[in-house]
Amino acid sequence: MQISSSSSSAKLTNLHMMRSSSDHQHQWRHNYNLKQLFVPSSCPNLSVSNSPLKQSVSAIVFGGGPDPELYPLNKTRSKGAIPIAANYRLIDAVISNCINSDITKIYAITQFNSTSLNSHLSRAYSGFGIGKDRFVEVIAAYQSLEDQGWFQGSADAIRRCLWVFEEFPVTEFLVLPGYHLYKMDYKTLIEDHRRCRADITIVGLSSATDHDSGFGFMEVDSSNHVTRFTIKPEKGQQDIVSVENRATTTRSEGTSSCCVPSTGIYVIGREQMVKLLRECLVKAKDLASEVIPGAISGGMKVKAHMFDGYWEDVKTVGAYYRANMDSIKSNRFYDRQCPLYTMPRCLPPSSMSEAVITDSIIGDGCILDRCVIRGSVVGMRTRIADEVIVEDSIIVGSDIYEMEEDVRRKGREKKIDIRIGIGEKSRVRRAIVDKNARIGKNVMIINRDNVEEGNREAEGYVIRDGIIVILRNAVIPDNSIL
Repeated sequence: MQISSSSSSAKLTNLHMMRSSSDHQHQWRHNYNLKQLFVPSSCPNLSVSNSPLKQSVSAIVFGGGPDPELYPLNKTRSKGAIPIAANYRLIDAVISNCINSDITKIYAITQFNSTSLNSHLSRAYSGFGIGKDRFVEVIAAYQSLEDQGWFQGSADAIRRCLWVFEEFPVTEFLVLPGYHLYKMDYKTLIEDHRRCRADITIVGLSSATDHDSGFGFMEVDSSNHVTRFTIKPEKGQQDIVSVENRATTTRSEGTSSCCVPSTGIYVIGREQMVKLLRECLVKAKDLASEVIPGAISGGMKVKAHMFDGYWEDVKTVGAYYRANMDSIKSNRFYDRQCPLYTMPRCLPPSSMSEAVITDSIIGDGCILDRCVIRGSVVGMRTRIADEVIVEDSIIVGSDIYEMEEDVRRKGREKKIDIRIGIGEKSRVRRAIVDKNARIGKNVMIINRDNVEEGNREAEGYVIRDGIIVILRNAVIPDNSIL
């Protein structure tokens, strides 16, 4: 059993992020085993800049856009704000990678369903550093006199925010999706980029995975030079990533090149970024589909940096479920050298009354009565009553503690007499129970008919990839069988 407590999790505790200014523009600024990153041996042994990363690199983190395959987990929140492993949000893994790599200028660009993510970032990382050079700044999507619309894509968002990024004289921008689960030492990536004197470096996956890349595929030669970049390999190519065996790199017949899935992580030189977005590709909206291919065709030096560690793109309900189950089996969140940071919540320790818990992660502040929990992730403030059995499931948790008088009052006002949590004698198997859900007594959430896909949103749940997902704030009446 693994129990995550606020005392054992590395967390940030001070508050400091908002920087005041009378300038109208300034209002818009605002764990895993470490795997080896393979540096291409063919790069010339050139002198590498000795500038500390905290002075010379800015990170640009994207909160994530709408993704139908994650619904309903992203119904009221962006991908980066989705809870993971009982105590964390997905974006915490990426921000922690930056902090642990000594990258201290971090910008988070948010737009879709951004309220929860903006709140989490501003509260969790506002105490990251006291001073101008250490910050996590949220840049929410905005309209201006020049741009009346919202951000149209990753390239458009960066272009419209360059006036913010140019405040500091950095030499590289590190562009990161904020909803991937992995641990990476970005120092090695930056050193590789500088050693090869690349204009752009793209991180690719060098090992087999259980999913296909949504960030494109690189054709890479023997010196790790990217000669071609496409969102999906063409059907006529022999250099295709096999869907059947999920191999991530395949060697072309008669050539020394291979096709490598991209992770969507880019290191781009400051001057190159400005030139591409403001001069060469002024109408480009997306980095992966427009800017990267444009840079290659324009003669820029684009290199691949291979990553061989654990990496999960949480873009489907099945991937989210798998990532949580993987967190139970590994010790990725228990690394003193590379801790995972999140928001300090000052919750009490979890209380367990004759509970039997095996192979599970329990978050802070839970109240677990005489129940059985096997192979599950139980999030913060979860309340589980007597004789409940939870198996191979994710209980996201609750935002509040609900007292008996609250339940009685809501019962009178809204005819809701079920407390937030899981009621007596219920059983939950291979399911995801989202925040603040109310599960009544004697409820069976077991996918009795083995349905792979189903939409019962009006009844408080859907089925995705054979997994029952109880919606946020849903009410499942007593004696229900799902």
